[in-house]
Amino acid sequence: MRFDYSQELEDYRSAVRSFIAQYGPGPRKHVGVRAPDPGQVPVLRAWVARLYGAGYLGQTWPEQYGGRPGATIEHAFIVAEEIARARTWGEIGAGALAAGALLTFGSEQQRQRYLPRIRSGEELWCQLFSEPGAGSDLASLKTRAVRDGDHYVVNGQKVWTTNGHHADLGYLLARTNPDVAKQAGITAFAVDMRTPGVDVRPLREITGTSDFNEVFLDNVRIPADQVIGEVDNGWRVANASLGHERSSVGARAVELYAQLDDLVALARRTTTGDGRPAIDDGATRQRIGQFAALAHVTDVMSKSVQSRIANGTEDAADSPLTKVFYSDVNLAMTEFAVALQGVGGLAVEGDQHAYADGWWQDAFLYARAFTIAGGANEVLKTVVAERALGLPRDKR
Repeated sequence: MRFDYSQELEDYRSAVRSFIAQYGPGPRKHVGVRAPDPGQVPVLRAWVARLYGAGYLGQTWPEQYGGRPGATIEHAFIVAEEIARARTWGEIGAGALAAGALLTFGSEQQRQRYLPRIRSGEELWCQLFSEPGAGSDLASLKTRAVRDGDHYVVNGQKVWTTNGHHADLGYLLARTNPDVAKQAGITAFAVDMRTPGVDVRPLREITGTSDFNEVFLDNVRIPADQVIGEVDNGWRVANASLGHERSSVGARAVELYAQLDDLVALARRTTTGDGRPAIDDGATRQRIGQFAALAHVTDVMSKSVQSRIANGTEDAADSPLTKVFYSDVNLAMTEFAVALQGVGGLAVEGDQHAYADGWWQDAFLYARAFTIAGGANEVLKTVVAERALGLPRDKR
């Protein structure tokens, strides 16, 4: 496998890097898939609009909806990697996910209504998929949508809704037919988050921030023309839209490389029991060397997946294995960084004694979430076993 970028793509990378340096909103304070503070939202709406306007987001969309002529998935990979390298904000919310559903299954009226507002940052989306009893097994969702004239009446609860408290619109999955196989009776909707009966409640997490929300839907009336695709075909809509957002696969390795640099800096700053810098300790250097090797392996895995995506030869194991490997390495690296600080590892954000204002502590607390979000690692290993290796399926 080779994934060497052409000179044209390297020139494109330089242009993207310069653009971010000139116009970007600055580095993010926290790692992970996090929600901005309310005061940051107007700035980030404008930043999203600028990225779309420059052709750096949505570039592989059809040209009539704002896609960039000649754009390829490699261009999208580069943008995601450079945003990760700058540690700045990309698109907030689920706009790209909703756009994937609309472009593949939406009506022309829906595309004309929603896509320009996604591009302008005027409307932010959230993803209303997971439920308290339907996370990794999303097809078991219980939220019901019942037809009532020219509307659907929706009742249920969603959870782990990132940016739900900032969103203008929700990309919703609800059950419209309880009498068929669970994947066959689900429908996708676009829902205005200001509709009466939509109750968004932020969840305070172990990090101290509120990135996720639980969303209660109490007799929420959604116009029937806001069904995305066909009724009872929402499972296919959701899977197709998830396939649209694949550009971030290489960004994970970039993030690990950046953290590796931070880890070396931390080892130079902290001291051992005899007062020497931790970096002088052979065991510490060996562990950092192991992390360097693992970061490189993550990079090679990511580039391999990028190559197969670009050539249309993806395998069922690609995304699951990359995600599992990255999240395990990331967790181990943050655990080591906190331990390296000794007693100082107990100092968190806001404590005057915290190294880098508790950045590593926040990263450690959030790292466990990466092993669960996007499919728990245990579930993804089962996916690889069954769908990629052809091993016997678990008894359901």
